[in-house]
Amino acid sequence: MSDMITDRAEHEVAVLILAHGAGAGMQSPFMADMAALLAAQGITVARFDFPYMQTIAETGKRRPPDKIEKLEAFYINLVEQVAKNTSSPVFIGGKSMGGRVSTMILEATEAKGAVVFGYPFHPPGKPEKLRTEHLVKMTKPVFINQGERDTFGTQSEVDGYNLSGQVTLHFLPDGDHSLKPRKSSGHTLNEHMQQAASASAAFINRLISC
Repeated sequence: MSDMITDRAEHEVAVLILAHGAGAGMQSPFMADMAALLAAQGITVARFDFPYMQTIAETGKRRPPDKIEKLEAFYINLVEQVAKNTSSPVFIGGKSMGGRVSTMILEATEAKGAVVFGYPFHPPGKPEKLRTEHLVKMTKPVFINQGERDTFGTQSEVDGYNLSGQVTLHFLPDGDHSLKPRKSSGHTLNEHMQQAASASAAFINRLISC
């Protein structure tokens, strides 16, 4: 199995395999903090780096993500490996790009659902270039935590999308792509991280209790 960081829940109810965003790997503050918050709520989190990010870590040189097909194939294989080594229900998900990849492979895995933090609905400034085609026909549950003012898809934009009824959206007030609100909003990043973790854990618990 590829190198992973596992944040184990003391009373595990499920395992969430969490993929990173395009520019920061599994050890980024967001990934580490979210994993710890979820583990505290009974969700064991397995974090990993895609191959291109492993290369960045080894060489210290920046490089773009691999093509989506390569990311998908790597993630699918990883899900199969993790599923073989746990008796708990398996979920997948990720931050931004990693979350998008998780939703694209969800139907091809035995994962029960996907949890996303900051879905990249479109490139910033290009709302016409939607990345929602597969989300329209989803047959497995997807839970998306999204900042209200995320430049990859604001609440006013996303509310107008025609998405599958299997897709649930949870908006964080004044949050950006990393769920961070402005100081003037009266909210804090810690508050939003906790809210996102709690909502995601509730989503997972609902599915495994059905």
